[in-house]
Formats: sequence, C-alpha cells, structure tokens
Amino acid sequence: MKPAAFDYHAPTTIADALALLERHGSDARLLAGGQTLLPMMNFRLVAPDVLIDLGRIPELAFIESDGRHVRIGAMTRQRTLEFSSVIARDLPLLHAAIKMVGHLPTRSRGTIGGSLANADSSAEIPMVLQVLEAEMRVAGPQGERTIPAAEFVVDAMTTSLAEDEILIDIRAPAMPPDARFAVEEFSRRRGDFAIAAVAAMVTMQDGVCHSARLATAGVSPASSRLHAAEQSLEGQALDATVIERAAQAASEAVEPSADRNGSESYRRHLTKVLTRRVLQRVASEHA
Repeated sequence: MKPAAFDYHAPTTIADALALLERHGSDARLLAGGQTLLPMMNFRLVAPDVLIDLGRIPELAFIESDGRHVRIGAMTRQRTLEFSSVIARDLPLLHAAIKMVGHLPTRSRGTIGGSLANADSSAEIPMVLQVLEAEMRVAGPQGERTIPAAEFVVDAMTTSLAEDEILIDIRAPAMPPDARFAVEEFSRRRGDFAIAAVAAMVTMQDGVCHSARLATAGVSPASSRLHAAEQSLEGQALDATVIERAAQAASEAVEPSADRNGSESYRRHLTKVLTRRVLQRVASEHA
C-alpha cells in the first residue's frame, strides 16, 4: 500500500513548524518519528494533506541535566535514550523501560515525543513519565504552557495537546540515588504491545516505605497512577502481606478495557500479578 498524496514540509525551527501548523490546521499532521503515522498512512487509515516533519529542528533533540532535573527534547530518539549515560544515571527507571519499547529498528527512528503524542494505551513511556512525575512543555500560537504527565494522555490515542500545539520537551526530577525501581510487562512476544504493564519507584527510610509511585499501561485506554496501591505501601515494611495488599488494591483500582488480547478480568488479573512482581523486586533490592 502507498499513502495518498500529500505536501511535505521540513521546517528547521520551532517557529516555522508552528507557523505551518497554524496555516494548515486540521489538514496537517506532525511527523515525529513516524513509527505509527506512516503505517497508518500506507493503509489509508489517515490521509493528511500536509505532513510537517519535525526531524530537522535541532532544538528539539537533546538530553541535559543539572543534577536536579533532566530535560529531554521531544525529538530525541528512543535509541539515544537507551544509550544515554545521563538517563542511566538520573532516570534509571526510564532507562530500564526504554529497552521494552518495540524493537531496535523502531527505537532507532521512534522519538520520546512521538510516543507521547501518539498516546497508545500500551506505550511504556507515558506510564514511566507518570511515575517520574514529569512535565511536558508545549508551544502554540498563544505561547508556551506546561502539562503534568498525569494530565497529558487523556484517552486512547488522545492527548491534551491542542490542534495547533507542538510538544517541545519533557522535564523530570532526577530520581533519588537510593530510589528502588522496577518495570514489568506482559506481551505475546518480546517487543509486542504490552497487554499490561506496571512501573514502580519506591524510596525507603528506616526499613519502611517512605514514598511509592506506581502506574500502569495497556490495562485501560490511558495509563494511570495506582494511588490506592501507593497509599497502602507508604509507612509499611515491604513484606509479603503488604505487597499482596498493594497488588490487590491495584487490581481493584484499574478500569480495564477488553479486546482480542484479553478480557477485562484478564487485564485486572495481570495488573495484580505485575504489581506484585515489581514490588517484590524493589523489596528484594539491597535486602
């Protein structure tokens, strides 16, 4: 299959990209890696009249850290994140999760911003950024604004980005050096979309959980925090009973969707199993 005819633009600045987006409106689509958009165009599932390629805007591709916060340009390739010493040091949860994203060829072309803007319910990146409590900086005709990760993805393939806005970068607090973390997912084959996934970051103090953050992907139309499970962990030693209680709370909190890969009850069960696994991993760390 081949895509329908379209006009192609490759701006070299954010201002030029915004001007093109404002000019063409709903007739335009942004190209930020193309790992989902191009196949959809080839199958004629979408047929934009205009394609605006963000790949030639250097100010959108970078990784920088001041030791307290990490900033990642929206057009930073997933493969770059995978091999970044800054990400491995300051955001090791993201570093671990990025290896689960697709396959080497897709990570070589796919971008962190493209994954976020595509908002696939199974995507690992939106899930992890919720655990990290990251913020997304977006730009539009009215200027810039910041969107918390928990508010960025609102439904399957739907974000809080306005039609005339572009995701510029992601900012996340550097993880505490003593943070314990884990990510688990279940898919039919390695590299396939996650049927369910859970990510966790926990800090301990005097043998008990000081803070806990957990989030899911693949279970519901949009990734979400598992606040009930987090609350059940804080102030507790991570023994088998506490972990099982948190896993049960996680399974009860989600609102699973059903498709050919699994029923609602199946995804609820997977949420419980994967939550238990990530918490067992963080509990055993330095034990």
